[in-house]
Amino acid sequence: MENIQKNKRELIGLIVSDKMDKSVVVQIERFVQHKVYKKFMKQYKKYYVHDEKNECRIGDTVKIIETRPLSKLKRFRVSEIVKKAV
Repeated sequence: MENIQKNKRELIGLIVSDKMDKSVVVQIERFVQHKVYKKFMKQYKKYYVHDEKNECRIGDTVKIIETRPLSKLKRFRVSEIVKKAV
């Protein structure tokens, strides 16, 4: 049986905390245009993400994918590490 991921959000972000066991906090950055002033602004949102192997570190860029609820706050899991921190 195939493991098909349909309509799952995939986001790319920066890890800002890895102090928990099997969990990391990922900050997603996006540009949004102000409705009145038309200026582009950065908006940030933090997601609690499941990291099964505890291999992610602060500063890594990761791709996360939406999954079933894993705990009270975790709704995403690490799909892959795009870029390791130096």
